[in-house]
Amino acid sequence: MPSADPWVGTWRPHKPRGPIAALYGSPGPKYGLPGLTGGSQHDPTKHKAPAFSMGTRHCEFKGQHSPGPAHSIPSNVTRTGRDGTPAFSLCGRLRDPLIFKGPGPGHYAPEQAEKSVFPAAPAYSLSGRSKERSTSLTPGPAAYSLPPVLGPKTVTTTSAPASSLGHRSKSGSFYEDLKKTPGPATYKVVDPSSYKQKPPQFSMAGRHFAPEENIKKPGPGAHYPEQVTVTKAKAPSFSFGLRHSQYTTPLIMKDDS
Repeated sequence: MPSADPWVGTWRPHKPRGPIAALYGSPGPKYGLPGLTGGSQHDPTKHKAPAFSMGTRHCEFKGQHSPGPAHSIPSNVTRTGRDGTPAFSLCGRLRDPLIFKGPGPGHYAPEQAEKSVFPAAPAYSLSGRSKERSTSLTPGPAAYSLPPVLGPKTVTTTSAPASSLGHRSKSGSFYEDLKKTPGPATYKVVDPSSYKQKPPQFSMAGRHFAPEENIKKPGPGAHYPEQVTVTKAKAPSFSFGLRHSQYTTPLIMKDDS
């Protein structure tokens, strides 16, 4: 007869002796231990090294305003004043005083004294146009024109007879229309359908093409599966399942044979 006990061996379910990390949803009990660094909340069971801190500066040191090393008294100064020993120092060289600078030989130009010493012919130069001439409105030489000496409009000379070509007059010419009758080009050709039986008329319609493989069809990129919310309330979503604990009781099938 098979045993009615579903467990194999001597192991039986019992309460765990200590905490098991798989039984907790948090990272684990080890994160709840006090720290071993710093002075606050240190683990009392562990050795703690000495700690020192920097204190603040006391206010009593701020009121002192004694002179520093830069205000030391020189050795030649006594309680009665500076001693009378002569002292000398090196200073910069003074600038030379400005003296009278007369013109040298190069400042004179004897070659330009001919017009002042000797008689010379008058000379003229071209200077710039003054601004006063711009306001002058007197006519210049180009404003006058001489009378012509050629053609029929001469003033001082006798002109030869001149002839010109005029336009052709319609009155009295050979093509003058005295009766004012219409010509053949005045009449238009009448459509024979207006006074005879009208023949049937046909027009050219567009050519129809049967559907073939060259018709453009939508490809994979023309579809948008993410827009399924048009026909459904929500798009399908998927998630990863939970990892089962190794302490979960396995399913044991009972064999009746």
